[in-house]
Amino acid sequence: MRIFLTGGSGMVGRNLQAHSFAQDCELLAPSSRELDLTDQSAVLAYIKAQKPDVVVHAAGQVGGIQANMADPVGFLVNNSLMGLHVINAAYQSGVKHCVNLASSCMYPRNAPNPLKEEQVLTGELEPTNEGYALAKITATRLCQYISRMNDDVQYLTLIPCNLYGRYDKFDPAHSHMIPAVIRKIYEARVQGADTVGIWGDGEARREFMYVEDLADCVFDVIDQLAAGEALPDLMNVGLGTDYSINQYYQAIAEVVGYEGRFEHDLSKPVGMRQKLIDSSRVNALGWRAKTSLIDGIEKTYQYFLKEAK
Repeated sequence: MRIFLTGGSGMVGRNLQAHSFAQDCELLAPSSRELDLTDQSAVLAYIKAQKPDVVVHAAGQVGGIQANMADPVGFLVNNSLMGLHVINAAYQSGVKHCVNLASSCMYPRNAPNPLKEEQVLTGELEPTNEGYALAKITATRLCQYISRMNDDVQYLTLIPCNLYGRYDKFDPAHSHMIPAVIRKIYEARVQGADTVGIWGDGEARREFMYVEDLADCVFDVIDQLAAGEALPDLMNVGLGTDYSINQYYQAIAEVVGYEGRFEHDLSKPVGMRQKLIDSSRVNALGWRAKTSLIDGIEKTYQYFLKEAK
């Protein structure tokens, strides 16, 4: 099988390339220097020349609340262009299967939890990551339109919950919560700091999945597509359980060995109060996440110590 993977240098892309399934196929993962995904003609020429069996769109400009708030234009424009160019070029080139990776940021800020796939575009988005969410919604809708227009192709979208793990970014200005907190608490322990700050009251709830579990899911889906199975065009991929921000800080402190106190900064934004997704559709296909929170944090912390601190 010949797979064109975008975002091969990102956390998800690198975990996909390291997966055992990837060793049994031809995986094309050009860097952004080799292929600019915001260049429509270049993307179309590449896919036509390489003739992949499957396209996995994992590329994106990503980051946490701080990054999204600092550059909403970049998050909207760059992610929109990449998604539209890759997915449309795949369709124009005759690629039968596309797996688009979206984000639970697409769900309305006030939607009842657990979030179900049919709730997309039913309400106002969370303002702190609206640009990113709009871009992901656009790519998702394009996949759905393509599949509905042509019975011979399957272009589907997976909506992962928040992710963390190997190859993550640990710079607080650009990273998601868990890697940022790992660095923050590690530095507090090394410096002997008595306190660590938490944005908001820490009661907002989030669902974080170890990224290797998402890689398992992507390749399970590809395997079923190759076997001719008809799959839903939109599927959540998560744990089915969530924790408060305070609980994540406590779990990371336990792994890192930090014994100080936490202080809450109530002036800081916290985003949605809860974001737990319903993964029953993908669970019905036989996939379930298998990495516990403590095991995932421990693996990520060891990676941080060896590769990223």
